[in-house]
Amino acid sequence: MEHLLIIDDDVDMCKLLSRFLTKNGYEVAQAHSGKRGLEAMDAQVPDAILCDFRLQDTDGKTLLLKIKEKYPAMPVIIITGYSDVKMAVDVMKHGAFDYVTKPLFPEEILLTIKKAISTKGDYNSADILPVKDTNKAPRPGNSAAGKHSGKYIFTSHGAFGDILKQIKLVAPTNYSVIIYGESGSGKESVAQHIHEQSKRSNKPFVAIDCGALSKDLAGSELFGHEKGAFTGALNEKTGSLEVANGGTVFLDEVANLSYDIQVSLLRVVQERKMRRVGGNKEIELDIRIIVASNELLYDAAQKGKFREDLYHRFNEFSITVPPLRERKMDIMLFADFFLEKANAELNKDTIGFAPAVVELFKTYDWPGNLRELKNVIKRAALLTEGETVELTALPFELVNHSKLLFDIHAGADNGSRQTNYNNEGGNAFTYRQQPAVNGHSLKSVSIDAEYETIVQALKQANYNKSKAAKILNVDRKTLYNKMRQYKEFNEG
Repeated sequence: MEHLLIIDDDVDMCKLLSRFLTKNGYEVAQAHSGKRGLEAMDAQVPDAILCDFRLQDTDGKTLLLKIKEKYPAMPVIIITGYSDVKMAVDVMKHGAFDYVTKPLFPEEILLTIKKAISTKGDYNSADILPVKDTNKAPRPGNSAAGKHSGKYIFTSHGAFGDILKQIKLVAPTNYSVIIYGESGSGKESVAQHIHEQSKRSNKPFVAIDCGALSKDLAGSELFGHEKGAFTGALNEKTGSLEVANGGTVFLDEVANLSYDIQVSLLRVVQERKMRRVGGNKEIELDIRIIVASNELLYDAAQKGKFREDLYHRFNEFSITVPPLRERKMDIMLFADFFLEKANAELNKDTIGFAPAVVELFKTYDWPGNLRELKNVIKRAALLTEGETVELTALPFELVNHSKLLFDIHAGADNGSRQTNYNNEGGNAFTYRQQPAVNGHSLKSVSIDAEYETIVQALKQANYNKSKAAKILNVDRKTLYNKMRQYKEFNEG
């Protein structure tokens, strides 16, 4: 019987979840704090762990790193509120298998657990990759066209058309490549496509999440170790670099590697040789190295966080993957792809999305990028009973997010200020603010000036909230709060 560990300080949630999973054939242990979770894990090593992101004595990221330090291959599923999705995506970068958002749905939990256990130790499988081709009729009103082969999506719009040309150019060479991009934007998939288009395509592609490697174990994971090299090294181990020999190694979030590991890696890059931890034998390596980072390695080098000589060794070629919010034309193509995958997993036949959902998807900023879109659609497919995904199948916070932006309506000026404009999709929006009781008060003048400044910044940014926030020199949360205030003025 497969053993699960639930770590959650909500006792009632633990009991309900434990009862449900026990009925479905699992042996379940509970822990109501991070400390007790680690103790329970040591008492009986589980097949998978479900861990709440927010605990009283610690947080999900800290606990995850401790779990991975002891059991690197342990599948950890993060339980989170939707408002914490951005943080959950960051935790996944550090080795979590997946995350599920509250409220929890039984079928979603079971599906995620089964997948975690069946793919134990493999958390770097690529899901998404835009590449060139057209084999699918475009969605009405959307010029996006593409095809997929079960694993990748193929498009060539905008900036990605240039990226495809860059991949075609660099793939046949042995150049090292740096791939920049936000978390969840598809950097690993770009790396794998470079490998598949290279002469090494019939050799291994090994992906390593450097953010998930603890300082003590990073050397062993990358270079391997000899028996007795350190306490607990009961057998010799082949490192990831040696496993990739002849092929390609992909180092995700490479800036997270410690200084001493960077020194050892520099030797690998320069001489294509390495030694296992505790070993004396030189091992010849024939590998191509592709690295990824969500921060510029040059900037990290200037700050002393990354070796400048190693940066220059890697920087033979670089590619920047755009975030999903800058790829509006591709959003519904990705959505269709994820829906098809969800249908296959759930044995459903949902055929598409309601117009309101399409509009919301196109206007939402997707801070978690493709991974967030994928999880939203997996959840929506689970809840959808009809032929199309409706707004009611989406997380409340996602739907409510759009209401913070602008009221979609038309009307005459009834004494309140009214500003009309079009978004990039051509839909008319109206955003109103009621005047103060005293139209000449300082507060009224201040609100008027702030309102006009925000509207002008939004227009300048083509209504992209992230860009508007940068223009205004505030963070995006502050901008949303201001917009929410104006909405309250309008309603109140």
